[in-house]
Amino acid sequence: MVPDSKKEKSKKDKGSKASKPKPSSKPKPVSKEAVKKPDTKKASRKPVKKKEKVEKKAKKGKDDEEVEIVDEEIEEEEEEVEAELHMAKLKPKLDKNTKARLRLKHRRKKRQPKFRRQEWFRYKRLGKKWRRPKGLHSKMRTHKGYRPNVVRIGYGSPRSVRGLHPSGFKEIMVYNINDLEGVDPKTEAVRIGHGVGTKKRIELEKKADELGIRVLNKGA
Repeated sequence: MVPDSKKEKSKKDKGSKASKPKPSSKPKPVSKEAVKKPDTKKASRKPVKKKEKVEKKAKKGKDDEEVEIVDEEIEEEEEEVEAELHMAKLKPKLDKNTKARLRLKHRRKKRQPKFRRQEWFRYKRLGKKWRRPKGLHSKMRTHKGYRPNVVRIGYGSPRSVRGLHPSGFKEIMVYNINDLEGVDPKTEAVRIGHGVGTKKRIELEKKADELGIRVLNKGA
């Protein structure tokens, strides 16, 4: 037989077990306000004094000024070098008629065909130079339309401008310093001969610059 006191205790234990709620598997939601991250940034920052900030700004200002001064000096040097390198070419003093005829000559030159000798494309030994066709049965000699163009007087440039340099100067060949005497720098330009050596060429170029004469093949 079980005593009454023990029966009562066992009933109380069962009731307590039944009354206790079972733990849920899902965790309870925690509010954002309850969880606050620690302010690591604020803690890591060190207080900077105003004087140090002012000194840093002053240093930056000095560095900027120095950089600007250096940039200006470099630009000035580049401009000086460009001025030394670039020299405007001398131009002839021409009247209106000769200028107009020079323009006409340039326009005709653009439209002018390339004159080749007969059957230059067939035989390599003939080359691309011009030779007048002389064959008795030559269709090129008789100016047939399906044959290449032949040199004619109509393709020529105006007589007053014929033989001039494209700039308008009259070319004069020079081999020594004495040849520079009597050259008119307004209408005449100089071309140094191919056989002239380097030493004499430099002397000729210097002398021509002193006299204001244009050298067409300068530095060649």
